[in-house]
Amino acid sequence: MSALTSHPPRREPRSILPWLAAPALVVFIGFAVIPLVGVFVLSFTTWDGIGSIHASGLTSWRAVLTDPGLPHALWVTFLVMAVSWAVQTPASILLGTFLAGRQRYRAVLGVIYFVPLLLSSAAIAIAYKALLDPNFGLGAGLKIGALSQDWLGRPWLAFGVVIFVVSWQFIPFHALIYQGGVQQIPKSLYEAAQLDGAGRVRQFFSITLPQLKYTIITSSTLMVVGSLTFFDLIFVLTEGGPGDATRVLALDMYKRGFQANLMGPASAIAVILVLVGLALALLLRRLGGRDAGDSQLEGA
Repeated sequence: MSALTSHPPRREPRSILPWLAAPALVVFIGFAVIPLVGVFVLSFTTWDGIGSIHASGLTSWRAVLTDPGLPHALWVTFLVMAVSWAVQTPASILLGTFLAGRQRYRAVLGVIYFVPLLLSSAAIAIAYKALLDPNFGLGAGLKIGALSQDWLGRPWLAFGVVIFVVSWQFIPFHALIYQGGVQQIPKSLYEAAQLDGAGRVRQFFSITLPQLKYTIITSSTLMVVGSLTFFDLIFVLTEGGPGDATRVLALDMYKRGFQANLMGPASAIAVILVLVGLALALLLRRLGGRDAGDSQLEGA
């Protein structure tokens, strides 16, 4: 008879995932949570940015919420957000789908298209401001009357210039996201569609777009939340003008805090920006239905 040997119960190794996530958690708390709490506390104070801080209750919030300029700044912010999304999303999807091809020249074009994202927003604004100058810009140099308009001196023209420059800078980033999404679509779907006689346009609307659902949600979240922080480009390009035509909420926060030395109201606007961004991110996630990660696991 063979003797049965008993083995001691095997101990499950202690998971190291919490320790791996600890450095990221510390950085997130130090550079996101603590500053956010500090800004929230400052919104209940009176401070000029130099002297002592004095608690003032809801004074800053009343000043902000009763200011007639706040609804206008919110309107301009949401308008920039909506129009830039409507311009960037179709262009990014088409460009990303094009760059997902296996031809070598498309990879070269992808590198060229990515160049605007490497440039500083302030530098881009300075360059476009010089190019659009009606007296010494591109239109005057080429003797083209259509380009010699007062682009930054008329409200709707200035708004259009802001949308164009923002789109020019950030479309490459979102195109890169869509390029990766298109490359993850199984080739068998396109092969089956070709056997059924579907052309490229039909394949795009029947296969590519539905498969990019969660990629669109991710890109739209980054695009929408990122549009709330447009400051440096608009500040250098138009300074919120002409009038208040391009005065977004982030620029309004800067002017209150660093030009008018009203840190309390500026902090209140910062809290409003965070709340609006969080609400929009949750709304887009809700519109996406199931989590994108679950769908990717199902398709793996």
